Parts: sequence; structure tokens; C-alpha cells
Amino acid sequence: MRKINQLKMIFDSRSINESFSRMAVASFCSQLDMTVDELGDIKTVVSEAVTNCIVHAYRNEIGNIYITCTVFENGVIRITIRDKGCGIENVKQAMEPLYTSLGGDRSGLGFSVMESFSDKLKVRSKVGVGTTVTIEKKIMGKVK
Repeated sequence: MRKINQLKMIFDSRSINESFSRMAVASFCSQLDMTVDELGDIKTVVSEAVTNCIVHAYRNEIGNIYITCTVFENGVIRITIRDKGCGIENVKQAMEPLYTSLGGDRSGLGFSVMESFSDKLKVRSKVGVGTTVTIEKKIMGKVK
């Protein structure tokens, strides 16, 4: 796959930045001729991944969230969302539907939602180092 464009951004893990990140990535990805549904999928996966960074990775502190979004000539979008937070002890368990490490009003569906709205989902994590979520989605439209 040949890269045709890329966005990199870093922002604080503040709740207010979740909507910013969702809109920034969606705006960048709009260079592809996407359907409303495809655009919605991109917004949803970014929201879920960034919310995980805010709520789980940094919990009661502010840290950096790193997003790289790459558009490839074949219409594939790769979005990587990374934090340097607490990490996930058991990624397989964390990806199970309804599992949440925090309890309370959390539904535990973040990874399930990301998986259902993307073509490929990869999660890498190391306790005390952080987590990287990589999402790929094939867009049927053409590059503008």
C-alpha cells in the first residue's frame, strides 16, 4: 500500500478533546469520497479509542494522546491511537464484550464497537508503558 497523505496530532487526555479528535480525523478522512455511514464508522472508532485513553489509560491524570491517520492509494485508512498510560494487563480479556476494569456505569463495549465498525483492529499494550490501538477501514470511494 502506498501512502498518499498523513495526519499526526497530539493532545491532552481531557474529555473535551474527544469530540475534537473525532471531528479532526473525520475532516482529514473526508479527502476520500466516503458515504455517510463510512464517515460515521470513522467517528465512532476514534471516539471509542480516545475515550478509552481518557477514562482508562490516564484515569485521574492528564497525559498525551497521539493519533496518526494515514490514507493509502487503495482507499484504506489506518488510524493509530496511542497513549503512554497505565497499559492493559490482559488485552484478550479487555476485548471481551461487557468487560470493564472500572465497573460502575461503564458498558465494557468499547473494543467490540471498534471492531464492528472497522475492517481490522489491533491492540498492543504493556503495563506501565501504554496502549496502541490500530484500526483499518477500506473506503469504497475514491481519493478527491
